[in-house]
Amino acid sequence: MKKKLRSQLIGGLVLGFLFCGTAHAQFSVSGQLRTRSELRDGQGTLSPKGAESAFFTSQRTRLGFGYGGYRFKLFTAIQDVRVWGQDASSINRITLDANDGLMVHEAWGEVALLDTSSTVDNFSLKVGRQELVYDDSRLLGNLDWLQQGRRHDLALLKLENNGWIGHLGIAYNQNQERKIGTVYNGVPTGYIAGTNGIGALYKTMQFLYAGRKLKTGNVSFLALKDDFNKYRLVSGARVSDPGVWSRVTTGTYLTVSPLKKLNFTGSAYIQRGKDKDGAKLAAHLVSAAAMYAVTPLLSVGPGIDYTSGNNPVNTDGVNRRFDPLYGTPHKFWGLMDYFYVADGFGRSGLVNYYLKSRYKLKDNVVLSLDAHQFRASNNIVNSEGTTLDRNFGTELDLVLSANLTKVVNIEAGYATMFATSSLASVGVKNVSNPDLQANWAYLMINIKPNFLSK
Repeated sequence: MKKKLRSQLIGGLVLGFLFCGTAHAQFSVSGQLRTRSELRDGQGTLSPKGAESAFFTSQRTRLGFGYGGYRFKLFTAIQDVRVWGQDASSINRITLDANDGLMVHEAWGEVALLDTSSTVDNFSLKVGRQELVYDDSRLLGNLDWLQQGRRHDLALLKLENNGWIGHLGIAYNQNQERKIGTVYNGVPTGYIAGTNGIGALYKTMQFLYAGRKLKTGNVSFLALKDDFNKYRLVSGARVSDPGVWSRVTTGTYLTVSPLKKLNFTGSAYIQRGKDKDGAKLAAHLVSAAAMYAVTPLLSVGPGIDYTSGNNPVNTDGVNRRFDPLYGTPHKFWGLMDYFYVADGFGRSGLVNYYLKSRYKLKDNVVLSLDAHQFRASNNIVNSEGTTLDRNFGTELDLVLSANLTKVVNIEAGYATMFATSSLASVGVKNVSNPDLQANWAYLMINIKPNFLSK
């Protein structure tokens, strides 16, 4: 029954877009099929010695419909995310609802609040399920590497004019329509919304983003507050209470190219308020990077990220672990996703020294090689109370990307981690008898056509 209703919904959306017409309407249909085959031997967290490597192929199938008319736009993206073999080929349906990868990824409408004759570039309201992508996607990104991606249900007020950008976003989550109360059970059933194994969805979120285009770059300011429903533990079970704990993140981002061949990027953010468990917050992140075009084909550049963490001897009850909100960790802290993803890595913070390089083999083929040196930003103490080396290890990431056409891209990657026993210790990855040399490889085929644009 649910499957039939879902099919009718998708069919209705398609027909609605096809037959709702105006004299100046614009209609578009886009799609994506992306398969990724992965060999995992210690990806995300260290494997015990002797553990068998994992191999699988996942697939994202996405279909998008866009429609625009006088002072409005509509867009819907339906996607299905599966692992090959998840459903038996001879049975109509075996996947449980909790594991069903078919869903609405985006469904939003945008209304222009001023007439088209206005001198303001854009003043509009965008409501519904949508991706949030700002600056370098460190704190707000669509997490496109993850097959299911990331989206938010919210209202977004946008004002853009003469190089200035001002966005105000407001989200209010509920589990269902209610008769009484607003208690929100933010424990997710699938991939969590936040980073670093946060384990809870926000009940409400509000953010203000202000940006300015510079002559040779961009500068922006972000203030974001996300609120988590209060709870208490009763016999080990989590019971939600009225009220919220509020976390506030503020900071700035800058990218500038003082020379044609040189680009600098820097950002700094602080977190205050309460974390999702009600503890007082005092955390921060600082990052800086440069990229220099040595030749028209080769670019190289160093960088550093510093995220604060908790010192094991600290007893004041303040949480100093920075959480990079709803960004794209895969882009910054190594392709093997050891840090600030669902696996988590403890509370000791992170220092990431890295060197990136890009080489254009041909106009449509790019080879990249990145090296990361990871360290804890605070002391690490094992279960016996011994202070360990702060060095987590070294990671090397190699990626080859080729655009066969404007629609088809093939990408292959290999990454290896040379870890230390500190990374495997209790309070970090907590892996007994670990294999300290980890490997990961993938092959991804990405097809993104625009079927119709009218």
